[in-house]
Amino acid sequence: MFKVSEFAEKAGVTVRTLHHYDRLGLLKPSGRNGAGYRLYGERDLVRLQQIATLKFIGLPLKQIKDLLDRTDLDLAATLRLQRGLLAEKYQQITRAIQAIDEAELAMKSSSLPVWAALKKIIEVMEMENNMDWTKKYYSPEAQAKVEERKKLWTPELQVKVTQQWQELIADIETAIANREDPAGAKAQALAQRWSEFVRGFTGGDPEIQKGVNKLYADQGNWPASFQRPWSDEVQEFIMKAMAAHGISCA
Repeated sequence: MFKVSEFAEKAGVTVRTLHHYDRLGLLKPSGRNGAGYRLYGERDLVRLQQIATLKFIGLPLKQIKDLLDRTDLDLAATLRLQRGLLAEKYQQITRAIQAIDEAELAMKSSSLPVWAALKKIIEVMEMENNMDWTKKYYSPEAQAKVEERKKLWTPELQVKVTQQWQELIADIETAIANREDPAGAKAQALAQRWSEFVRGFTGGDPEIQKGVNKLYADQGNWPASFQRPWSDEVQEFIMKAMAAHGISCA
């Protein structure tokens, strides 16, 4: 067990940070000595590591506390969660770096004005943190329902859905490479999985589904900085498969 100053030095944080986390109930010391000084141990170091990672990802402290206070979330589970969230953050950073590289190259070759190059970088950065541009496709009623459903969206669910979505797209790409028939049984199973994913977002609500339909029918007008997570080939294949088997997302 270590006093707060000793623990802070060993953990690489400030005493002020530990005091702040204690006040928030985010990281309570394991105990206190006879003089009333805070005492920290290995369990506290594990908790501090989890806090540091989730804070780095961008989660607010209140959400981190709610997440880590769940009794059913053990160390292995939190490590898997952290890995998934970091992987998603890595993809966002990679896209931002790519935008900067492309702008820098364009500026060097004088094919893109400075203003336009910087505007593109800003668009990419904003797009990673802001999906407000999609709201125009939803009615006020549907927007309210979407906001309500967001309350059910946890970091664990985000990691799980992202992984399953990536696996589905990879399976569709494999089906395309193997020249599977969109009217075949394998394509039917893929189309069913796709439909279930969309329903997971809409909750089967027809108002939200209308917004989703409008959104994807207008892909030509999506912001240039937004990258769709699947190719045109995947889109074409899954739409054919859904049409062939009478599968919808409603």
